Amino acid sequence: MVKGSFGYLDPEYYRRQQLTEKSDVYSFGVVLCEVLCGRPAITTVENDRVGLAKWVKKCHGNGKLDQIIDPNLKGKIATRCLLKYVSIAMSCMDDNGVNRPSMKNVVGGLEFALQLQLKNEEYDHCMERFFQDETTLIKGNDGSFCNEQSNGANESIQRLTGTIFSEIIDPVGR
Repeated sequence: MVKGSFGYLDPEYYRRQQLTEKSDVYSFGVVLCEVLCGRPAITTVENDRVGLAKWVKKCHGNGKLDQIIDPNLKGKIATRCLLKYVSIAMSCMDDNGVNRPSMKNVVGGLEFALQLQLKNEEYDHCMERFFQDETTLIKGNDGSFCNEQSNGANESIQRLTGTIFSEIIDPVGR
């Protein structure tokens, strides 16, 4: 007998009556959606039980991600980070377990999404400083920050965006 909570249970289980490692990946995808949406896996709307996974998939398919984001996150999460995070959650909740990523790949994807968020915050901080006193902070290759007088906004922005859109520079092994 399998015990599980509605809203988290792998749809393949209903067809095959067997849980796999990928069943856990599906459930984790639902948890990722709970974090993003600030809603439980199952809610009751007008006396009907509504599954979060199905709702998120529908909104994602219709290009309406703005409708699912927790209001506390709006304006705080970088667009690239959001898109990566949603991509990970959607791949975890693929109806076909074979298409779901391994948990190792999920962790790697979430670490990358975090790096995107941190780079965006670093960029915002530097641009704020630039516009306040025309001095911008540039991150050096050694990870340290140094003040540099601006010779022009374009040069500063180009140097900063190079680090934002580059691959993870320091991929530390787990």
